[in-house]
Amino acid sequence: MEQAQWLQSAELALDYGVMGILVLMSIVSLWLFIERLMFYRSVRIEEYESRELLELDLSDNLSTLSAIGANAPYVGLLGTVFGIMLTFYALGEAGSIDPKKIMTGLALALKATAMGLVVAIPSIAFYTAALRKMERIVAHYDAKAEMMKREAA
Repeated sequence: MEQAQWLQSAELALDYGVMGILVLMSIVSLWLFIERLMFYRSVRIEEYESRELLELDLSDNLSTLSAIGANAPYVGLLGTVFGIMLTFYALGEAGSIDPKKIMTGLALALKATAMGLVVAIPSIAFYTAALRKMERIVAHYDAKAEMMKREAA
């Protein structure tokens, strides 16, 4: 009976641990995207002395957004691998092959991969949208700088 309790505890820890990390990644991703959009609305390109300083301010947190989008599927995959390992361990301990237990265990393990993709796809979309907005702001800065050069000449 102790073995069954240990296995059930491991499954719960894995399930809540992986899903908790993915939910946290999802919340951070959404928060960073909203923060970037609010910053982009408030940026005054006239206040920047150089393009590099503008790009530094505009690109804050974009790498974190990209990292979340790139790594969320791997976190999900890790949960799936551990879930499959636990399923096979439980089958080995039981000493019998029950197709119902195998399919149920595998289906539950695969939900971690699905959740990883559910986090990654919007995160990459957020990153792409924020990067495009950044590029547009920098292009406006360049256009204004070019226009000021022409007027000065």
